[in-house]
Amino acid sequence: MTDPASPPVPQPVLVPLSAAALFLVMTAGPATEDAIRLRDVASDVGSLVRAVGFRELAGSLSCVVGFGSEFWDRVGPSATPAGLHPFIPLRGDVHSAPATPGDVLFHIKASRADLCFELGRLILTALGDAATVEDEVHGFRYFDARDLLGFVDGTENPTGAGAGAAALIGAEDPAFAGGSYVIVQKYLHDMAAWAELSTEEQERVIGRTKLENVELDDADLPNNSHVALNTIVDDDGTEREILRDNMPFGSLSAGEFGTYFIGYAKDPAVTELMLQHMFLGDPPGNHDRILDFSQAATGTLFFVPSQDLLEALADVPVPGEAEAEPEEVAPRDLSLKIGDLKGVSQ
Repeated sequence: MTDPASPPVPQPVLVPLSAAALFLVMTAGPATEDAIRLRDVASDVGSLVRAVGFRELAGSLSCVVGFGSEFWDRVGPSATPAGLHPFIPLRGDVHSAPATPGDVLFHIKASRADLCFELGRLILTALGDAATVEDEVHGFRYFDARDLLGFVDGTENPTGAGAGAAALIGAEDPAFAGGSYVIVQKYLHDMAAWAELSTEEQERVIGRTKLENVELDDADLPNNSHVALNTIVDDDGTEREILRDNMPFGSLSAGEFGTYFIGYAKDPAVTELMLQHMFLGDPPGNHDRILDFSQAATGTLFFVPSQDLLEALADVPVPGEAEAEPEEVAPRDLSLKIGDLKGVSQ
């Protein structure tokens, strides 16, 4: 690890919304070598980002890597981030949020789709048959940051210092400071049913005006609107925020129209409470009306280590890993990178 006196460098979680994105959710093969290969490619993804990004410096290419709970236990250090656990599926009276497989998330962003595609291609080439793509979604900016339902998405995202305060782990879990948690879900829209609603009815479902993107007055805001159920306020009046990086996606031939939800938070419990309100209701049974037109098809929770920790993961010994011959690999002193992690308890 880095000098304890130096603040950890986060991955590019706080990079602004982009015009294009690629979301790759991967699972490793059953062999120990497969898991190590996936971890090591993920740990060194920065080299691939530089290789592609240098060809178009104005493309703002970046990649955030996250690890699922079971995969972290399999190939990570013995210490576990305080909030890391499998995605908790939700089953409401009407709608459900499933949990789906995912060992590693690659969240690729750029100003151009070709940069995202090329980086994704190189990642898959490096992995070979060691990993399987569980989900691949190509996101795009839709006009003035609208989703395919026609509403601006992400208006209430925190900015500046507030974004870091919402998304990045701090002193509450010092061994993993600079990291984050991210929950991803792929939502598929019933565009025909949505189109049957008047603009006014759509606005009451979302909780904002469609053209001006202004939140409805409290007196006009339904308690089952998307805005109302996703606003989390503590007893002391403090609003709990997450950093959303949602993107529209779709396939015309398949008739598929959707939103890829991706929410970063320093505490996944905040995002989970929002989802509980949406699917189970607040009060119970009062579910988010957007779910009547948008179905969750996937759901996974990942831990996003700091950049320093991400790069150090390749040096973590894995049970069952074959030891290299001394003459093939020069001995390395891992005490600074791994020793601190091994001594940390949950």
